[in-house]
Amino acid sequence: MENRLDLVFAALSDPTRRAILTMLLEDDMAVTDVAEPFEMSLAAISKHLTILTRAGLITQEKRGRVKWCKLDPSALREASVWMQGFGQFEPVNLDAFERFLEEELREDPN
Repeated sequence: MENRLDLVFAALSDPTRRAILTMLLEDDMAVTDVAEPFEMSLAAISKHLTILTRAGLITQEKRGRVKWCKLDPSALREASVWMQGFGQFEPVNLDAFERFLEEELREDPN
């Protein structure tokens, strides 16, 4: 089994997945709503959501016919605790994390 931190950092390494996390900071979203702003297939978005789910960064639940995604920041806390061990990192502040993601997305031409 892969190390949970490996899964978290691998999930965060992709700009599409970081954009999805930024969107989910606002509220839970249906998978179709998550997919809407991206120029890729629903199947491709589903793969990204599966990676985020395996990493523990989001949860997915079916409500009626609609599958919903919800941010689960506990995996970020684990990564933050790990980084704090180096003495150079502050605990993850979700507001600051959101600002960081927004800046990254503005700089990323994709």
